[in-house]
Amino acid sequence: MIPIGPFTENVNREAAFITTRPRLFAIAYRYLGDAGEAEDVVQETWLRWERADRSAIVNAPAFLAKTTVRLSLNVVQSARMRRETFLGPRLTERNDGSAGPDSAAEQHEAVDLAVRVLLEKLSPAERAAYLLRKAFDYPYRRISEVLHLDAAYARQLVRRARERIETGRRRPVDITEYQRLVQVFLDATRTGDLAELEGFLAADITMRRSA
Repeated sequence: MIPIGPFTENVNREAAFITTRPRLFAIAYRYLGDAGEAEDVVQETWLRWERADRSAIVNAPAFLAKTTVRLSLNVVQSARMRRETFLGPRLTERNDGSAGPDSAAEQHEAVDLAVRVLLEKLSPAERAAYLLRKAFDYPYRRISEVLHLDAAYARQLVRRARERIETGRRRPVDITEYQRLVQVFLDATRTGDLAELEGFLAADITMRRSA
């Protein structure tokens, strides 16, 4: 009789996850449409699986699938919340021309404050990746295409930017760059055409590299 101890239990736990992993990735990808985000969800599922009370789980594949679905839905539901937290709910919606002067002034002020923080605390690459991700929900693959960066690096930039916004030191802001970014961002949110914003952000990164 083979003794069942911590080592055997860990092996069985890992084997159950590895066997189910392709299905879990497919589930996450179906909800998210982004391979990087799907992989993140699968990794979080593994962490939940490691911490789970095995005695309370009757069907391991069902538990893993249910956890993956729940985590994927959390990501989908938080995407819009991330945009609204970043700049406010109206800033990334196309302007229909019906907003009054008070509303327009509030919008402009919110953008002013957000852009100033980005310029004070982030590098051009961090700023560009974070803005495209948080304000417009760009997939990491699209961010990498726009900014000519590796997709994994784009994900790292967004993570680093979030940390620096919370704890990073402030730096002096170039007033011309500040005004230009505010205007380009507002134009993008009002028209829905992001080409100019994409070009501005990518050019800023290229210019800093060559400086």
